[in-house]
Parts: sequence; C-alpha cells; structure tokens
Amino acid sequence: QVQLVESGGGEVQAGGSLRLSCAASGRAVITYAMGWFRQAPGKEREFVAAITWGGSRTYYTDSMKGRFTISRDNAKNTMYLQMNSLSPEDTAVYYCAAHQPRLIPTTKPQYWGQGTQVTVSS
Repeated sequence: QVQLVESGGGEVQAGGSLRLSCAASGRAVITYAMGWFRQAPGKEREFVAAITWGGSRTYYTDSMKGRFTISRDNAKNTMYLQMNSLSPEDTAVYYCAAHQPRLIPTTKPQYWGQGTQVTVSS
C-alpha cells in the first residue's frame, strides 16, 4: 500500500506561481513512478506530468511544458510540481498519483492522493 498526501494548493493571481508537494509513504514507495493529474469543474481528469522512479525522465502535457516542472526527492519521499505563469484555465483540483512500473498519460494509477485545490484568479 502507498499513501499520498498533497499540499501547497491555494489561490493565486494570474501570472503567479505555486509549488505543490506530494508526500508518499508505504512499502517501496521510491520504486513507483509518480505524477500529477488535475480535474477542473465539469471536465474529466487530465494528465499533467509524470516522473520516473529515479527522477531521470519526465513527461508533460504539451500545454504545460515550459510552465510546469515536476521533480522528486526520494530521500524525503516527496514529489513536487512547480507551476509558473498560472492562468485561470489552470484552476482545478490537482491529484498526486503513483504507479508501477511507469506512469504515462493513459495510465490508470494504482494509487491516488485526495487532491489539493488550485484557484487562479484573473
């Protein structure tokens, strides 16, 4: 079992930045690929970014490349999502996810966090 807890959400003005964190716990958690998804009101959950268990490879949805950066610190069992140049279209609940052996946009992750709200005001 893997437990995931997100933090760092909140409200920010357009053009601002936020950093989300996902604290992971459980057996062999550092062997899981991890990622972020988001769900805006009235929309389906969508893939944001993912990172391999060792952190050597990252994946992003095209619209987030250059604005969002995913990283992880396995010594702290924590994954991050640095979000810059935020716009109101980024308003959503952001979910942390973990999966073995890898996580790509079409993956249905084995584990989910409870989500953290990000609201970007214009």
